[in-house]
Amino acid sequence: MTVDVKQFFSTELLAWYRLVKRDLPWRKNRDPYRVWVSEIMLQQTRVDTVIPYYERFMAKFPTVRELAAAPEEEVLKSWEGLGYYSRARNLQAGAREVVERYGGIVPDDKTAVASLKGVGPYTSGAIMSIAFNRPEPAVDGNVMRVLSRYFCLEDDIAKPSTRVGIEKRAVSLIPEGAAGDFNQALMELGALVCTPKSPVCLTCPVMEHCAGRLAGKETELPVKTKAKPPREELRAAVIIAGSGEHAGKVLVRQRPAKGLLAQMWEFPHLLVDEHGEDAALADKLARSLHEETGLLIRPTGRLMDADHVFSHIHWKMKIYEADLGAAVTGAGSEKAWPAAGSASGRAAQTLYAAEASAAYEDSAAASSAAPSRAKLPAHYRWIGREEMEQLTFPNLFLRVLNQYWANSKR
Repeated sequence: MTVDVKQFFSTELLAWYRLVKRDLPWRKNRDPYRVWVSEIMLQQTRVDTVIPYYERFMAKFPTVRELAAAPEEEVLKSWEGLGYYSRARNLQAGAREVVERYGGIVPDDKTAVASLKGVGPYTSGAIMSIAFNRPEPAVDGNVMRVLSRYFCLEDDIAKPSTRVGIEKRAVSLIPEGAAGDFNQALMELGALVCTPKSPVCLTCPVMEHCAGRLAGKETELPVKTKAKPPREELRAAVIIAGSGEHAGKVLVRQRPAKGLLAQMWEFPHLLVDEHGEDAALADKLARSLHEETGLLIRPTGRLMDADHVFSHIHWKMKIYEADLGAAVTGAGSEKAWPAAGSASGRAAQTLYAAEASAAYEDSAAASSAAPSRAKLPAHYRWIGREEMEQLTFPNLFLRVLNQYWANSKR
């Protein structure tokens, strides 16, 4: 007897999902706003990571109107740690469009939903199928992997034409009246069973007729050309400890209103041609900061190295510590610094500052009264640890600042 492999796939997958589906907070109901928020958060992010963020976010912004009306800073702070912050900005922009165009109700209309800011083909398909049970495909990486293996599709999934073909195939598989559950079943299978590197075929509900497995190609599929690696950028950064009225605080600055990590907070850093000697990099930082703010700082050592990978850029950063001193005249710039994290510890990291003290024109106490420091540029601010809770920092700077505060307690 000939088996209809498409019918088999749909029937068995749906039955499996309804039996084993995970109890996730966005599955409590089919509210399109809740579905929308969850799908945006889940992009490029693991389910276990998203759950606490989702629950806090929905408690703070339980409706489209409340998200639309919130200050952007609050939305970004609630998103802090999830990364890909443009997702949060686009989600709020989309919420404002829903309020303005549709009275605060996410419309049951594919064209309208697809036109919202930040909503692409996958997200619109997920909202329409899960919230409104419309037979629309929701094809992401998980789904392309599952269908490529089941049907032994060897076309490159990085090509738009392949995605279009898989979307058409996915639509043909949706059981009548069960679009939401079926699309979630596909996602669930890809996340739990048909995983990228080690598919657990023996527990797969559709294993029997999986063409990829029968051909012995389950670990070779899907075919995907490698993306271009992100461009490396070498950066030097500094955490500056305040004194006097700013004792116990550090200096941070806000990024520009447009571009990468727009309007988020960070500590001062600059792009360098190469990661040379510590003393030379620290000198560049000191001079750059003086030109921008009028502050005269005294580098005291290297705290750590840190990396952060964006979709198109890889920051490789050396992070230094400094206090308020005075400008370097150049003497002592060849002194050797202890390595970050060396056994000699933080006390040893002050070696350069102590040995090169003659290279500074003034003492920290005298320079703290310098008129040039009376007023910082508007995008700079001194903050204590408690004030971090009010500002939004990218993950890289959050990690480093938390380590800095932890070290400061010792």
